[in-house]
Amino acid sequence: MTRCSWLPEGDKLYENYHDHEWGRPLHDDHKLYEMFVLELFQAGLSWRIILGKREAFREAYDDFDINKVACYDEKKVDELMQNKAIIRSLNKIKASISNSKIILTIIKEYGSFNNYVWSFTNNQIIYELGKTTNAISDAMSKDLKKRGVKYAGSVTIYSFLQAVGVINSHEEDCFLYHREKKPEVE
Repeated sequence: MTRCSWLPEGDKLYENYHDHEWGRPLHDDHKLYEMFVLELFQAGLSWRIILGKREAFREAYDDFDINKVACYDEKKVDELMQNKAIIRSLNKIKASISNSKIILTIIKEYGSFNNYVWSFTNNQIIYELGKTTNAISDAMSKDLKKRGVKYAGSVTIYSFLQAVGVINSHEEDCFLYHREKKPEVE
């Protein structure tokens, strides 16, 4: 089975993520929020590091219950900073809390985080390869920054959009590559 070339061969955790999650359209608010938080923690690091700490993040972040995370106080921040199983960046931890409050306002405005995320493509999947940003990630990043979200640069948002299937970037040789059907000519 041929996978995307960026995937380290024999890394079962990464292979499972690639085969069952990455690039697949995601519409569940809870999962979208989890991926959003994880992608923002990933800024400046490899995704493999985050993937290896995902279960620890789930435990430390109350299974990514956005309502709980949005209410984290200084005591919880200190607890997270002592947790060696997650990324212990004070700025990213504090940003994850303030970002959660902002996402709750987005949910109120759009009815769901899913509606917000997918609104940037009118609920369409974008198929493209070899990019790290595009007009969609630029627009979403700009909107999130305007709202006060931290660690939401266009590269990070592009990576998030790939992870949740808004952008499908599986390579042509990959078994998950989507070959768009050409309209039939009559």
